[in-house]
Amino acid sequence: MKIWQKNVDVNKDIETFTVGKDRELDLQMAAFDVLGSLAHVEMLESIGLLTAEELADIQKELKNIYADIEAGKFTIEDTVEDVHSQVEWLLTQRIGDAGKKIHSGRSRNDQVLVDLKLYFRSCIEEMVGNTTALFTQLIELSNIHKDKLLPGYTHLQIAMPSSFGLWFGAYAESLVDDMELMLAAYKICNKNPLGSAAGYGSSFPLNRTMTTQLLGFENLNYNVVYAQMGRGKTERILGQAMSSVAASLAKMAMDVCLFINQNFGFISFPDELTTGSSIMPHKKNPDVFELIRSRCNKIQALPNEIAMMTTNLPSGYHRDLQLLKENLFPAITSLNECLEMTTYMLQHIRIKDDILADKKYAYLFSVEVVNELALKGVPFREAYKIVGETIENGTFSPSTKVNHTHEGSIGNLCNPEIEEMMAEILSQFKFEKTNAAIEKLLA
Repeated sequence: MKIWQKNVDVNKDIETFTVGKDRELDLQMAAFDVLGSLAHVEMLESIGLLTAEELADIQKELKNIYADIEAGKFTIEDTVEDVHSQVEWLLTQRIGDAGKKIHSGRSRNDQVLVDLKLYFRSCIEEMVGNTTALFTQLIELSNIHKDKLLPGYTHLQIAMPSSFGLWFGAYAESLVDDMELMLAAYKICNKNPLGSAAGYGSSFPLNRTMTTQLLGFENLNYNVVYAQMGRGKTERILGQAMSSVAASLAKMAMDVCLFINQNFGFISFPDELTTGSSIMPHKKNPDVFELIRSRCNKIQALPNEIAMMTTNLPSGYHRDLQLLKENLFPAITSLNECLEMTTYMLQHIRIKDDILADKKYAYLFSVEVVNELALKGVPFREAYKIVGETIENGTFSPSTKVNHTHEGSIGNLCNPEIEEMMAEILSQFKFEKTNAAIEKLLA
């Protein structure tokens, strides 16, 4: 029976429709469901709803279930609705009636809420780790190739000189701002909803501060109605942070697809990292970056998908919220894969030398010539007109020396400052605090 079921059999078609993909997706939350239960039962013992002996038995068996989950031995049976029911059923089978007591003071609503928050915290830690690895790779490439120039474009027209130092560094700094958003999402995920029950609290004298500390949360979702309202809002904000990272990756992927094109020819990758054509033997296609581009564009739709699924829902729990997992969970996996693959591909990128030696890039230096005249006392607008006339009559003679020294320019990338910004953001996640709490709970 379901944990909510009475003595009436549920129509099989209704059950199949309402369960949906929950069993499959809930496996990803299984370990976190056990963690939430470990904290909850320790609190129940502290307020007299479990004996010390019952607590010891429950803790021992919950830790055994956790070990099975970590070893890949845990499954959700077809006759069981979700992970919460499976864990409680296993516990009851193994230790008897004490297992039936763990749901005191708790609803499946706040059980799902705390599972999701714990799961999202873990996912964010993984995404931040993968983003940090990519950031480090980009800074390294920026420093290595800081003196290699390439065309800068506006309107996809050649504009001014750029460099691979600037190009790699731009995406590194973009990830810094992305992590600002991810930090905001983490702060929202790092608040404890456990004890809000069905969204209206409990008549049991629960100690919600205790479970907050046991699970390593930074704070509580205090208002029990708001704790339930956070379902959907938390997912949307996390989706927005993920969308920001995805936007950075998608734009970079597009740049790569352009730069590897023979008409640009700025970069290349080893043959084994590109794909060929079934009829054209010369092809070396950037399939990896094309897929990263499309995957990340799909992730950018995630916040809107979540918003549309939750728009106009009143306060309180609604079954609509169950479907959020179907959109968000695969997107988390996809974003991590894109981050990992981008880092891997960039470890093997090859940069062409002397790109700007090609005559078609001569006009890139028109601004340099204008600036030289201005430095000699010619009014800027007059200098602009003079250089424009030489371009029109074909007498333009470029000065190819680049004299950019201000902060963040070709000659002064400010990569150490960008690294410092990233380090400051990363230090605020405090993953070590939450991990220490979880380790203590499992000890």
